[in-house]
Amino acid sequence: MITSQRLLQIFVVFGICYSILLLTGNDTLTWYLKPFLMPFLFYAVVTSEPFDTKKWLLLALFFSWIGDCILMFANKGELYFILGLVAFLLTHILFIVLFTQQTMVSISFKKPLFWVGFVCATIYLISILSLLIPTLGDLKFPVTGYALTITIMLKTALKGTFDWQGNSKYVVLIGAVFFVISDSILAIDKFHSPVAAASFSIMITYLIAQFSITFGILKLNQKKN
Repeated sequence: MITSQRLLQIFVVFGICYSILLLTGNDTLTWYLKPFLMPFLFYAVVTSEPFDTKKWLLLALFFSWIGDCILMFANKGELYFILGLVAFLLTHILFIVLFTQQTMVSISFKKPLFWVGFVCATIYLISILSLLIPTLGDLKFPVTGYALTITIMLKTALKGTFDWQGNSKYVVLIGAVFFVISDSILAIDKFHSPVAAASFSIMITYLIAQFSITFGILKLNQKKN
């Protein structure tokens, strides 16, 4: 049986190869390979040691995979984009639950640095919505709700860096930040103005995000020998 660690390694290698193919313009091949990315992370969690929040991580990765598959058809109609948005909205809600259910000491609210990060995340939310809202049309409310949800996800990961034990908490935060970057590039490219090498930028930041969150959560919940 392939171990959790080996599956994570395979994901990294596959993700690098996938990103290179994207960068070199192999769009047809990457379209067919995309559905095979997230299962490596999913089964890395399946084969990991049991821990209390494992089900939430598995659900988040599952809905990420659903979102990936739906967005493959986004060029065929706006409905596919909306359904993909819903799948990733559920993903971020599940990440919020996952982060809030981790064992914690709840000291973040006493730390000035937490509030600095909290304010920065709020400024990001206001800034990205100010940029996008004039061009969103009928998608104004769904995209606003999505942006609010992913900002809450980022804030819960930030809170975890003060409340969780172990250095892996910083890896989770890095993952949350990269998820925000990935979704921001996608939104700007789709609704505001074209971004150079958008597909590559979106996917490389997305893959870093998913790996970092998964790896970080697994390490946080790893039983001490």
